[in-house]
Amino acid sequence: MIIFGSKSFLYQLAILTLVCQSCGNPAAHTLRKRVSKFTLFFIPLFPFSTKYTTQCTFCGAEQKVTQEQAEQLQAQERAGDGYGQAHQQQPGQNPYQR
Repeated sequence: MIIFGSKSFLYQLAILTLVCQSCGNPAAHTLRKRVSKFTLFFIPLFPFSTKYTTQCTFCGAEQKVTQEQAEQLQAQERAGDGYGQAHQQQPGQNPYQR
């Protein structure tokens, strides 16, 4: 007897601030990746489906996006982060030093 089936894995890739196409509010959206894998004896072997979605945290509306759109959104999030440069201080520029 061979036992086979599928299992889905959900990955949160990023949290982005976007204007929701459903409610029109600028709100946080989660970018998610759902990977469905074929299982044999409850062991996930290989993926057979990958889907990307964004979900509005304000109204809960979910929208499908392509892999290219998901990669663009991740790149925009990384480029717009600014933590690497904006929060670094040069030596001697400590505002709390007397």
